[in-house]
Formats: sequence, C-alpha cells, structure tokens
Amino acid sequence: MLTVKEFAFSPLQENTYVIYNEQGVCCIVDPGCYFGNERNELKEFIWETHLTPKYLLNTHCHLDHVFGNKFVHDTWGLTLHLHEKEKVILDYGPTFGQNWGLPFDNYQGDLIYLRENDVIRLGDDQFVVLFTPGHSPGHISFYCPEQHFVVSGDVLFHRSIGRTDLPGGDFDTLAASIRNQLYTLPDETVVYCGHGPETTIGAEKRDNPFVKA
Repeated sequence: MLTVKEFAFSPLQENTYVIYNEQGVCCIVDPGCYFGNERNELKEFIWETHLTPKYLLNTHCHLDHVFGNKFVHDTWGLTLHLHEKEKVILDYGPTFGQNWGLPFDNYQGDLIYLRENDVIRLGDDQFVVLFTPGHSPGHISFYCPEQHFVVSGDVLFHRSIGRTDLPGGDFDTLAASIRNQLYTLPDETVVYCGHGPETTIGAEKRDNPFVKA
C-alpha cells in the first residue's frame, strides 16, 4: 500500500511528491524545493518518517520541477530518472532560472531514461510509465493501477491543463495525451497534479473546459 505526501514548494507553488510504502521505501517525484527551509522540510519529513529514498523521478524538467534535483542527489545519492526527450529541457533549466529571477544549481549527475510502459517498483507496489507529451516534449506520468492514482505532472489539472506556449509545447499533442493516456484510465483514478489540488479522471472527463472526453 502506497502513501502519497504532497508539498507545495517555490514561488511557483509546484507540487513535490514523496510516495512510500509500508516498508519505508520511497520515491521523490519532481522535487521543487527552492529555498533552504523547503529543502529542510523535505529532508525532515523523510527522516522523521524513517523513509529510505530509492528513486528520483521527473515527470518533466521545467525549472520549477527540478529545483531540488541536485539537493536530492547530494543528500541521498539518487540518480535522476526522466524521459530522454527532457534532457534538452533539463540542460536549459539554469537559463530559464536566470530569466525568471530564480537562479539555481542544476543536477549534473548520471541519467536513467524511462520509456513508455516501463515499470518502477517499490517493493510489491509499482508504477507504470505513461508517455504524455504536449506540455513538454518528453513529459511522462506515473500510474499506479492497483491503487487507482496517477502523478500527472503538468499535463492535467483540476479543471485545467498544462500550458503549451513554452518551448516544445503543443496543444494538439497535449490534448491527445490527455484523451489517449489519461482519459482511458478508470474514472475513479485520483490525479495528483503538478500544481493545485488533486482531482479525478471522471471529474475531468465531465467538467474540464479545455479537453473534452
């Protein structure tokens, strides 16, 4: 059984997730901790909950989702997992940071590339990698079929969708990802979004004004 802990970090209020099982093994998804107190909050939660981090995962590599990659790597020795089409976005992160007035030290370690339908295992629990581009060229989502939830990054939000005006973004591609990869999941699937509150697939199929089922 997996537990999902959410943090809202940085001036952009990005949702960082720590997902852990009953044995205390966890993955850290999209660490957006920018300020020192945010890094401490993440570290203290993992320490106080007696967790052992196993995976560092990025749904995509826009700067607000990667602020904390280097911190996580330096603290727990984790190698970054991402889709190979996101490397160019990752490499450009510090330039975006300067442009946004949010400079940061980028992750410089090894990379492990994930592909569609790859399986990430935490003990007896697992995630299936969904390829969901459109907001960014190599965006992926992490789906747990046994517990009916998906970590969607910036693809699908509560009554909204990810922006498509950034480099590598495309609305038609994003809409196809939502319809073909997310809207095909069971209606009760909980969507843990990259920003804002959680939602469900059924609610978005019914009420999302940007992409209809």
